[in-house]
Amino acid sequence: MSAIVRVTTAAEAAARDADAIGGGVPSRALMQRAGAAAAGEIARRLGALLARGVHLYAGPGNNGGDAWVVARALATAGVPVRVTAVGESRTPDCRAERALAARLLDPHRELAAAVVVDGLLGTGAHGTPHGEIAEAIHAIARAKEMGATVVALDVPSGLDASTGDAALAVEADLTITFGTLKRGLLVARHLAGRIIVVDIGLDDDATTAGHDAPILMSSYWLRLALPPIPAAAHKGVRGKLAIVGGAPGMAGAAVLAARAAARSGIGMVRLLVPPGSLAAVQSAAPHALATPWPELRRARSTPMHALGADVRNAEDDDEIEGISGWADAVCLGPGLGRSPETRALVEHVLARWEGPVLLDADALNVFAGEASALGRALSAGSDARPALLTPHAPELARLWGGSPGEVDARRFDVGAELAESTGAAVLLKGVPTVVTGVDGERFVVAAGTPALAAAGSGDMLSGIAATLLAQGVPAVDAGACAAWAHGRAAELACVEHGVRGITLQDVEDRLRDAWSAGVEPDVIYPVLAELPAVAGG
Repeated sequence: MSAIVRVTTAAEAAARDADAIGGGVPSRALMQRAGAAAAGEIARRLGALLARGVHLYAGPGNNGGDAWVVARALATAGVPVRVTAVGESRTPDCRAERALAARLLDPHRELAAAVVVDGLLGTGAHGTPHGEIAEAIHAIARAKEMGATVVALDVPSGLDASTGDAALAVEADLTITFGTLKRGLLVARHLAGRIIVVDIGLDDDATTAGHDAPILMSSYWLRLALPPIPAAAHKGVRGKLAIVGGAPGMAGAAVLAARAAARSGIGMVRLLVPPGSLAAVQSAAPHALATPWPELRRARSTPMHALGADVRNAEDDDEIEGISGWADAVCLGPGLGRSPETRALVEHVLARWEGPVLLDADALNVFAGEASALGRALSAGSDARPALLTPHAPELARLWGGSPGEVDARRFDVGAELAESTGAAVLLKGVPTVVTGVDGERFVVAAGTPALAAAGSGDMLSGIAATLLAQGVPAVDAGACAAWAHGRAAELACVEHGVRGITLQDVEDRLRDAWSAGVEPDVIYPVLAELPAVAGG
């Protein structure tokens, strides 16, 4: 079984199917594999409900064919089954599977089914459903209101598999998707419920469209990327991280980054903050060193925006030496503040620090509309340094001069443009998080809950990712691992307490558990990946 799960558009998923068929796998065999795998998962997960029956809705296309395969498998196992055929079967494979299943079914059977299976529309459907399909979607909704568990095959009908758009769609409790994880399921998690990706025999070694689609981040990739901590390790071996931020009134941001770094295995942390924040950060993060950040003293008589990275004197360089002569990575941004002085400070540090660096929040905002200038600043110290940018959609939009909506509409692809412009890996936070490397490799991180939608969450993520940079993890891998561990910690916290009332302290407490091997739900073949339903309030 391949450990690679691709996140695809509808077209990419179709290309992978076509590639398998072109390689000698009959299209009907793919349908039978999909339906058999779905039937097996329904039986395994919902077995206690099956005695009350399963009502399947089969559409006219190949998604309907999948439903007929499921119906035949369940009926053969003795499960009471009813199928509502919505429209005439249009494809040869669907007609063949319908004929096989019909021999086992009573077309007049009435069931107050406990499980309803949606096989109306597949990944190729676009636009708002209408006519008989729309009526069937409403019927499924009524069954759900009456307490039925709804299972969607591949995608909930009415959901655009590429964009997640859904004017009228099935709201599933469980979605069993075939071969790849469709983008739309991650954008509209509230409609998908628990998501299971099952293997149907697609080959990931081919080169057609969809084989370079982003990879779903998982604990498997986490274990591959994380460096081991040697038995004889000391604090220096575990890495030294400098965090520059914590302006007055925002000292907590630097503290959250430092505490998350400690939960992620860092050996030493040094906080560089304004003098007025020193007492606060040392009280809240006693494990961290704390020193004043570089002040760029000539700025006292010269406008800061006119100084840039060329401002220096011996005292300034002594303070930069507190970074460059000590740290393994630098994190710029948590609570840094947004001003011309901030930009001068960021450029000054980048010009004199040649090692791995992470930029977040105001370290990015001060380059609004000037992504190329950010790229020049990053290359000033070293054009080969590992660098990671961690914007959310509004911050990335500020860099480009666009809107957050435009960024979200291109969430899976837009990071490549910023990575090319700046020479840095890009971690675009959101639902889902997408991490793009400078060579074009991409990871999609679906771990997380709405508990992370809180001030300070991004600062925690910065501390986690910067720790991995300090330990020598490549920037794109550091971003993907950090986002996954951050999201998984939130999931673990919410299992016990739900979403409402969870604090970042709860997430921090569970971060230690997120690093452990095997923390994802156990998967049994043919399951390739499983995502829990997103917890509500």
